[in-house]
Amino acid sequence: MEFIINKECFNKAISDVSHAVSIKTAIPILSGIKIVANDDCLTLLGSNSDIVIEKTIPLTIDGVSGLEVFEKGTVVLSAKYLSEIVKKLPDVIHVKLNGNQSVTIKSNEIVMNLNGLHSGEYPNIPQIDGAGYFNIPSVELLEIIKQTAFAVSKNETRPLLTGVNLSIKENKLTCVATNSHRLALRELPLESKVTGSFIIPSKSLNELTKLFNNEADTIHIFITESYIVFQTNHISLFSRLIEGNYPNVSELLPKDLKTIITVDTKTLLKGIDRACLFASEWRNNNVLIEILDKSKLRISSNSSELGKIEETQSIMSIRGEAGLSVSLDGSFLLDALKAIKENEVKLSFGGPMRPVLIEPSDNSSYRHLISPVRTY
Repeated sequence: MEFIINKECFNKAISDVSHAVSIKTAIPILSGIKIVANDDCLTLLGSNSDIVIEKTIPLTIDGVSGLEVFEKGTVVLSAKYLSEIVKKLPDVIHVKLNGNQSVTIKSNEIVMNLNGLHSGEYPNIPQIDGAGYFNIPSVELLEIIKQTAFAVSKNETRPLLTGVNLSIKENKLTCVATNSHRLALRELPLESKVTGSFIIPSKSLNELTKLFNNEADTIHIFITESYIVFQTNHISLFSRLIEGNYPNVSELLPKDLKTIITVDTKTLLKGIDRACLFASEWRNNNVLIEILDKSKLRISSNSSELGKIEETQSIMSIRGEAGLSVSLDGSFLLDALKAIKENEVKLSFGGPMRPVLIEPSDNSSYRHLISPVRTY
């Protein structure tokens, strides 16, 4: 194996695949990056068994030559040291594999040798030949992830709830995340021959948002029995699916609503943010929301040590009863409001101890449900 490559291009590819590499692993080969040199490209792979990231570097990018391959071959190099070496080199990098798995790395007058591992020990990537697939605009997929993944459970005792449930039925994509105390749901029209329900680890989706941000206009998604693959022209993320049946959450959405109000999204967000300053003393970051009359909303929180925060905001519209109050986890409420792009938000109440439904006032494709918390 021998090739010459542009430093910045090589460094970016190493950084991308390193997201899947675990330095602390019981399997030494997985602490490395697999490099495969072919006649027409260079491929880098990183893996931690649950996630695999594959990055392909073509000979030319946007018409500019950045790679020249002299000899095909493959090797696995330490992700940590390869990354540090490439960052510290000044210019174009010349890489050559020697017969004993040692790699010589040159740049200008600098010469380094890095011992590698035999690539035959590196796990094979999942095969997607014949897998069902569909395409989705990258902007929409990344937005869906940002609007749902934060609501997953952090408790590993219920693995199903640590993932986002992606279901496809009747040309509609639905993504749901819940930790039993809050629920985020986003729907999107989608033309797809694939149908079914799949649970994707939230960690994989969070890596996806970092990896594919501004990467491409369209993301191709392949689904096998145990893996989901997100792919663009030059980069792929393979994620193991979580086994099991996700809870049916459709029945949780409230139907018997007593009060529905519309308020300004940014104004409410800032008010809840201020109230959270004194809410941290409580186990659930309690913030009290009260509908005073047909036009006013009061937001408050208190701390026995610090004092009390209280403010009143205007209600843009109201249907149903006034005089209602509910205590919510302020941090959950902040997460929900930050995910809403629209200027106006609708809050629907079923009563003081019933979950609150939060959604954009003119867009029901995104819904968030938060269960009330006790005030003692």
